[in-house]
Amino acid sequence: MGSRLASACLYGCLISFCPLIASADADALVDGLGPREIAVGEAMRGGAVGGSAAALNPAGLPLTRELVFEGGYGYRVADSASLISASACDSTNAAPGCFFYNYLGASPEIDGMVAERKIHTAGMTLSRAVTPRLMLGTAIKYFNISSEMAGEADASGFNWDIGLTLRLNDLANVGVVGYNLYGEEAAQFPRAVGGGLALRPIPALRASFDVLFHLDTEGDAKTGRFGGGLEYFLQLGSRDVGYPLRAGGLRDRATDRTYVSGGLGVATPKVALDVAARRALSGDEELLVIASLRFYGPRDAAPGL
Repeated sequence: MGSRLASACLYGCLISFCPLIASADADALVDGLGPREIAVGEAMRGGAVGGSAAALNPAGLPLTRELVFEGGYGYRVADSASLISASACDSTNAAPGCFFYNYLGASPEIDGMVAERKIHTAGMTLSRAVTPRLMLGTAIKYFNISSEMAGEADASGFNWDIGLTLRLNDLANVGVVGYNLYGEEAAQFPRAVGGGLALRPIPALRASFDVLFHLDTEGDAKTGRFGGGLEYFLQLGSRDVGYPLRAGGLRDRATDRTYVSGGLGVATPKVALDVAARRALSGDEELLVIASLRFYGPRDAAPGL
């Protein structure tokens, strides 16, 4: 009788906590990122434009003048997650903005049992260049979570992000953003603050460094994602076609994992394709592969800028 009770308790603990452990680093701050962000270690908060601005820092939209439509798909092996995203961004007017949609469908298997999680997120961003060097932006989003994971409740509601981008000079930008600062509370939409530095020492090369901290942690729980990466925009012959090459790394203190990432693409004035992959060097060796396709309308920026 005692051994059966102990086994039942152990099994209950596994069912209750293992799914949370298996997906501890998967939340809306990570699941909505595209291949460009993933490839450079999530480090684009200082220079996020287009769909990247909707995911990382809405204040970055005025950095370029373009109309861009983007769609993406990714697959994460650790929890069998499909990641789908779509956005439409217009920064050719006085008040740049985006409409965006993200979907996560995950079905991790724990001890032979599969539990599904589905998250839909839709929203819009608005931004404004207050001065030629100071840009402000905000995002409002609606989310709907349906989960069979133990310890997770279904949830839905609205939430807000707010960001700032400062152009220090023609070579460097700084970005600061707060996520989920006001609205419905949900574990998958934690309150957080992030910042980043983007450097462009030469037109073809960009270096970036970012940090992200959760604000809802309790006690001595570790928090902090630290990432950085490089992007080199290679052009061979024709100036109308370029090939962005990206590489980066990421350290997550909460999960005690280190990731390496890389990606490449091809870009023209009208269309761009990007692919990226990220792998954890420890733990469950999590692998994420993701790609996106962008279509441009009127734009003043050169490919890749």
